[in-house]
Amino acid sequence: MVKFRLNGQDISADVPDEMPLLWVLRDTLGFTGTKYGCGIAVCGACTVHIDGRAARSCSVPVAGVAGREVTTIEGIGTLEDLHPVQQAWIDEQVPQCGYCQPGMIMAVAAFLEQNPEPDDEAINRAITNICRCGTYPRIRRAIHRAATLRRGSL
Repeated sequence: MVKFRLNGQDISADVPDEMPLLWVLRDTLGFTGTKYGCGIAVCGACTVHIDGRAARSCSVPVAGVAGREVTTIEGIGTLEDLHPVQQAWIDEQVPQCGYCQPGMIMAVAAFLEQNPEPDDEAINRAITNICRCGTYPRIRRAIHRAATLRRGSL
């Protein structure tokens, strides 16, 4: 039995300790916003926050989050109160197919907490998620817009 906080709620999951967090979230707990992409922590489709830091959940055994705070895409905003990154994604019309976007949004949200006024070089270094549709120019614009929204300037 693994106990942790998920999107602000205490939960427990009766799963093997070595089961990847991704599968616990999706298959056991029903949080399907976190996507499976590559299974080897390269693409970033499975990105969640663990204690506020971006992590690729396909490579984190669920035992590794025992007693910690996990946030998924379902936990960062609501329809009535979007997270600034979610709003920027809408404003810049980022998604094409949209499959990778929950992980991309989670990576960017964590990044902006650490670097609230990033330049393009910092974005290139930090955001390594893969978008197969190639919406990188829109993603970059949305990251800058989200940074501005977070500062309350838009």
